[in-house]
Amino acid sequence: MERLDKILSHAGLGTRRDVRRILHSGAVCVNGEVVYIPDIHIDLERDEILVNGNPLALEKNVYLMMNKVAGTVCTSKEGERQTVFEQLDENYRTPYFVSHLHLVGRLDADTEGLLIFTTDGALTHKLISPKTRCEKKYFVRLKKNILPEERGVLQEKFSRGFKIPAEGAESEFVSLPAKIEFTENANEVFLTICEGKFHQVKRMFRVFENEVSYLKRVQIGALALDENLAPGEYRKMTAGEVSLFSSFSCLPREYASNTDCRVRPDNDKEIQIKVNGEKND
Repeated sequence: MERLDKILSHAGLGTRRDVRRILHSGAVCVNGEVVYIPDIHIDLERDEILVNGNPLALEKNVYLMMNKVAGTVCTSKEGERQTVFEQLDENYRTPYFVSHLHLVGRLDADTEGLLIFTTDGALTHKLISPKTRCEKKYFVRLKKNILPEERGVLQEKFSRGFKIPAEGAESEFVSLPAKIEFTENANEVFLTICEGKFHQVKRMFRVFENEVSYLKRVQIGALALDENLAPGEYRKMTAGEVSLFSSFSCLPREYASNTDCRVRPDNDKEIQIKVNGEKND
C-alpha cells in the first residue's frame, strides 16, 4: 500500500505541493470516486486511478540510458560543475526521484559515454557487486601509438592481469583479467574490464608509459550505448534492454578462479561509436 500523493509524484505529476493542488481541483478519481485527500493508501494491484479522466500510467521502476558528456560529474549534489542529474527533465527531479533515482556505477568527470539511471536497487546491487563481475567496455584514445610488435605483449598482460601502482590515497592492486581490442588507428583501442577501481583504465595504461587522452564507456554487460544519443542526451530504456540484465547473478562456477572474468553477451557484435561527433568504425 502506498500514499496517493507519493504515487502521483512518482508518476511525474510534480512535487507533493503540486500533487495536493491537483487533488484539491477534483481531477483525481480512485475507483470511480473523486478523491481530495493526499494521504489515503492505495493498493496498486487492485485500485484504479484516473487523472483528468485518464488512467494513471505507473512504472514499478524507471530505467534511463544517458550518453554522459565530458565535464559533468556523477553526483546528485550541486557544485562548481554541472551534475548528470541536472541534465534530467524536471519530471525526474521530483522529491520521489531525488530520493530513489541513482546511478549504476559512475564515470570520471572527463569521461564520456554510457550511464544507467534507475530506481531499481536490486539491479544496481547485482551489477556493481564484485561477485557479478559485470563487463564494462570502453573506447580508449591514447597519447602514444601502440607499435605492432607491442600488441602481443599487451594482449597477454591484460588477459592475465597485472599490478597497478598506488595513486594518491588509492592502494596498489592486481587487475583482474581484461580484454584489449586493437583498431586500425594505432592509438585507439577498446578495453573491456570487469571491475571499477579508481581511475582504473588510466592507471592500467600508465603502467605501459602511455596516457589516456579520451575515454568513453560504450557498453555495460550486453547493453550497448545508443549511438543516436548525442552527448548529454538520455532516454528511457526499452523492456528488451532492461531484460538484458535479467540473467545476471553471480559468476558461474567455471569463473570461480581469476582465469577469466568476462560475462559474454549473446550477441557480441561490433560496436560503432561516435567520438566528438564523428563515427568511428
